Amino acid sequence: ERSRGLGDVYKRQLLDLLGRTWALGIIWQLRQGSLSFSELQACCENISPTLLSNRLKELQQTKLIEKSLQGYQLTPIGLELFHVISPLGQWAKQWQLLFDEQQNQKGI
Repeated sequence: ERSRGLGDVYKRQLLDLLGRTWALGIIWQLRQGSLSFSELQACCENISPTLLSNRLKELQQTKLIEKSLQGYQLTPIGLELFHVISPLGQWAKQWQLLFDEQQNQKGI
């Protein structure tokens, strides 16, 4: 049996955080710069103020975002993470096109 190191623990914790509702959406919205709480709420349609507040606190605790006078922004670590997950957006677009094409061929 393979022993689990601290790296595995951190990976699981990060994946758990990123898998939570709106965590990736918030990171995505902050990709181009600072946004206030109300701007983030407007960008993340249908997110409650409580959920947004909770996610912002979690992302701040993990040093992925920080709060400044201009609003919330990605930290250098958060920006690195964005560049790592950004290709997933391109993959999702390609997958969606393929999926839509298959559905159209089936007449759905």
